[in-house]
Order: sequence, then structure tokens, then C-alpha cells
Amino acid sequence: MTVHALLPLLPTPDVLLARCRALALLDSILDAEAPMHAFVSNWRDGVHLACMENGSGDQYAVVFDPAGVFLYGFDHECDATPWRESPRAHWPGLLEGLPSSLAHYAAAPEFDFDGFFDATVCAWREKDAEAWGCGPVEFAADESDGADWLFELLADGSADAYVSFAEDYFERRIDRDAVAAVLVQAPLSRQMVSSLSPAADFTTVAGQARALGYTVQDQATL
Repeated sequence: MTVHALLPLLPTPDVLLARCRALALLDSILDAEAPMHAFVSNWRDGVHLACMENGSGDQYAVVFDPAGVFLYGFDHECDATPWRESPRAHWPGLLEGLPSSLAHYAAAPEFDFDGFFDATVCAWREKDAEAWGCGPVEFAADESDGADWLFELLADGSADAYVSFAEDYFERRIDRDAVAAVLVQAPLSRQMVSSLSPAADFTTVAGQARALGYTVQDQATL
């Protein structure tokens, strides 16, 4: 799957935002020291940032701006890697058509690596747009940009998909019911947190959850 197959699988910006927040909260509960997914509220004024880094050089970022959403990913081993040639170069068409209202994020210093915007996948959706868009990139049947696995959890959004990922990444059994509750933004309870990670500090998790827009159950009902 390339970006062209990914676009119809991506949800609306509001749903995507909720999924990004849920992934960050779940990861922080399961491993506060080394979460793969993170979320920064008000990364810039009125702008939120969701990101993923797997520790092996692959990553993505999703920027939620009042003007729309800018999404990019980097798979260092895929065919579209800028490192396929020297000097580095984007896959033809990658940023072509990127709306001016979102184009500055491709030049954001936070996404710069050694003087270059390392990206193999880019997509966007301006405010009020009816669908996601991307540049006129073309791939042969055996070529990939990494879209298939980089954005699998965001495109799927199911508890089963997250559990499958988390049991492999964190190497332990994961409570599916608790995952499902977090994904639908159910009020966070001590029981939900402990069922995911008995060692997690509930007070710390509750603070993170509130910052992400979650309701935390009243102390009397915990």
C-alpha cells in the first residue's frame, strides 16, 4: 500500500485527532519511559502535534492546524527514501500541490534532519475539504513509500489493531477491553489504568489524560 491506498482509509480530521490522542495515552500507560506515540497539545499557538518514532529511524508526524491537517511519514528502508541518491531528494511529486496554508510545515525546523525534510509519505487536508490529498507520486507494483505500516493504526482505529501492535512492541498481554475504552474516550478510571499496567502511577496518568481532553472518573468512583 502506498499513499494512494492510504488516503481513502484515513478518517476525518476530528476522528484522526481523537485516535492520535488515544494512542499517546495508551502508550504512556504501558511504558511511560519509552512510548512510541506522543501528542503535544498547543505545540504551536492553536496547533497540535501527534508523532511516532519507533527507535529504528522511522517516524511520522501529524499537524493539526486551524487551516487543516498536514501528515508525513518516513520509512528509512522503503523505495521512496530520500537517501536513495546523493544529494538527498524527495520522491518525484511528493510535495507537489501542498496547499500554501500548510506548506510551511515541510520546512519546520522540528522536521529537519541534517538540513533536509526526510519524508517518504505526505498527505494533507485543508479545512472544509471533503477528502485527503497528496502529490502526484507514482509507484511501480513492487515499490513502497511505507504508508502501509506507518499509518496502519491511525487508518484502522480498532482495539484489535492496537492490541496486536502493543503485544508485539511491549512484549506482554494487553487488556483489549481497557484499550477499547480509551479509544472511545470513556472516562478514565483507576481500574482501566491498572488493567493496562499495574505499575503505572494513576495520578500521573490522570494528569496526562486530562491534558489530552479525557475525563477522569471522580475520586469517589475510582
